Amino acid sequence: LFRSQQWKDFKDNNVVFNRFFEIKMKYDESDNALVRASRTVTDKVTDLIGGLFSKTEMSEVLTEILKVDPGFDKDTFLKQCERDIIPNILEAMIRGDTEILKDWCYEATYSQLAHPIQQAKTMGLQFHSKILDIDNIDLAMGKMMEQGPVLIITFQAQLVMVIRNQKGEVVEGDPDKVLRMLYVWALCRDQDELNPYAAWRLLDISASSSEQIL
Repeated sequence: LFRSQQWKDFKDNNVVFNRFFEIKMKYDESDNALVRASRTVTDKVTDLIGGLFSKTEMSEVLTEILKVDPGFDKDTFLKQCERDIIPNILEAMIRGDTEILKDWCYEATYSQLAHPIQQAKTMGLQFHSKILDIDNIDLAMGKMMEQGPVLIITFQAQLVMVIRNQKGEVVEGDPDKVLRMLYVWALCRDQDELNPYAAWRLLDISASSSEQIL
């Protein structure tokens, strides 16, 4: 509980952190041509806010990671996110696979994600959602937390969300609608785990969505 409380305090009290996500989500969700044209400016804002977030903090996180994983680098990490971490966790979330979620999440995060899945399964509902695409994966910032070094990534995913009852009727979502999701994930490295492919787990998650017709 203390761990998640520390993260919550950090989020609640950090204006820069919250402003960063507000700006990024507003821009990423917008279909306004002017906003689209100024996205390059937002990328610069991201760089600026990354700078505000202090290079020293990011380098402190990287130094900590390098102690147990001397081969670590940002590009390899983002590829690992794209090929392994994100698909495994996201697939488990939308397909209602609590066993896989449990492996990849901290306890508080697991409880938060698993609760609605377990409720739906108790009601006999089935998950028929699927991932169409994952892109724009970016390393936003780093933060040293009590449970270890945390890297915060942002990415977009296109999903079709469908939940059906036992008769096969759609009770939530729409098979003909694509959801464009923007995710912000905080991934924490277990410093006791020497295998870099087994060391990262999900500490926190936030998301926003917009719809497009297939």
